[in-house]
Amino acid sequence: MLGNFSYSNPTKLYFGDDAQKNLSEELKHYGTKVLLTYGSGSIKTNGIYDEVISALRTAGKEVIELSGVMPNPTTEKLYEGAKIAWENDVDLILAVGGGSTIDYAKAVSVSAWYDGDPWKKFYIEQEDPDSNQRIIPVGSVLTMVGTGSEMNGGSVITNHETKLKIGKVFGESVIPKFSILNPRYTFSVPQRQMVAGIFDIMSHIMEQYFSGEDDNTSDYLAEGLMRSLIHSSRIAVKNPQDYEARSNIMWTSTWALNTLIGKGKSQDWMVHMIGQAIGAYTDATHGMTLSGVSIAYYRHILRYGLNKFVRFATAVWDIPAAGKTDEQLAQEGVNALLDWMKEIGVATEITSLGVTEEMLEGIADATFIMSGGFKVLTREDILSVLHESL
Repeated sequence: MLGNFSYSNPTKLYFGDDAQKNLSEELKHYGTKVLLTYGSGSIKTNGIYDEVISALRTAGKEVIELSGVMPNPTTEKLYEGAKIAWENDVDLILAVGGGSTIDYAKAVSVSAWYDGDPWKKFYIEQEDPDSNQRIIPVGSVLTMVGTGSEMNGGSVITNHETKLKIGKVFGESVIPKFSILNPRYTFSVPQRQMVAGIFDIMSHIMEQYFSGEDDNTSDYLAEGLMRSLIHSSRIAVKNPQDYEARSNIMWTSTWALNTLIGKGKSQDWMVHMIGQAIGAYTDATHGMTLSGVSIAYYRHILRYGLNKFVRFATAVWDIPAAGKTDEQLAQEGVNALLDWMKEIGVATEITSLGVTEEMLEGIADATFIMSGGFKVLTREDILSVLHESL
C-alpha cells in the first residue's frame, strides 16, 4: 500500500429481505418533514411505495412528494427540487429508487440552502459546500443497483443546454445517513436495466483496479468482487428472481464504490468520463455508455499497464498463462471481458446508444481528462477510442 489516507463512511446499512422493517425506527432520528423523491412511479405498482409510506406514517412524518426524477437528473429538475425543499423547510430527503434518484437527493440536499447557482458552484467549479451552510440529511431505499450511491458522496447531474454531464463527489456531510437494501426490491427492474447496473458495478471496480503497480490489498479485494459479480451475473441473467445472486450483486455494488477498494490507489475513471459525455449527448443508460467504450479503451491503454492486465486475465478470468506472452495473455483477458459482456447482454458499441460519427468531436470536447490511470489521454486518444467504439 502506497501513500497516506483516511477512511470513514457514515452510512448505516440495513440489508436483507426484511431490511425495510427498520425504516420507521430509523426515521425517528429526524425531524417531522420528509421530502420523498422517486422516479416515474414504478414503486407505486410494485408495492414499495406503500411500504415506504406506511413507515413514514408510523414514524409520524409529514410527507412532501417529489416524483419524476429521470434516469439522468437534469439541472432543471435540480432547481425544482431545491426550491421545494427550501420552501417546505424539510428535515430529511428520502430517496426511493436507483442511483439517479439518490444522486439527485444529494444534489438537492446541498442546493436547497445555497444562495447561488448550485450547478456552477458544485459541478462546474467542483467546490464543496461552505462550512456554515445547511445541508439536508439524505436517506435512501434502494430499488436498483449499480452506482453504489447508497453509500458514497457521488452525485451526477446533466445540463442539456450545455451538453455536459458532470459528477461531483461530496464529503461525509452529504453521504446518505442510512440506506435500506432489500434485494427483493430489485426484482421488478427490467432486464436491460439490471444488466446495465451490473456492468456499472464492474466498471467501478475496473476503474480503481487498472492503476498502480504496487502490491496493494485493494487490488485483491477488487479481484474478489469482480469474480463474485461475474459468477452471480450469469445466474441472474438466466433467473432474475434468484435471491442469492441478486443479493450478492447488490452487496458487491455497494462495496464497489463506497471508496474502500480505492484506498492506496491512484485510480483511472476515464471510461466514466467518456461515458458521461456520451450520456450528455444521448441520454443513454449510464451503464450502457460505459460498456460501449470499455473494450476500445482498455485495448488502447493495455500496453501501458501490461502487468495489471496480465493479472486481470489470470486472477479474474482464470486464463492459463503457460506458453503465452504477456501481450497475448493481457489481450485474452480483455477478450474474456468482451465475451462476458455479450453473454449478459450489454452494449459493446456506441452506435446502438444513438451516437453518430458527427457527434464524436463534441463528445470528445465534453470529456473531462483525468490522470491516475496508466496513460493520460489526449483529445486525439479520446477520439480514437470513440471511433473504435462505433
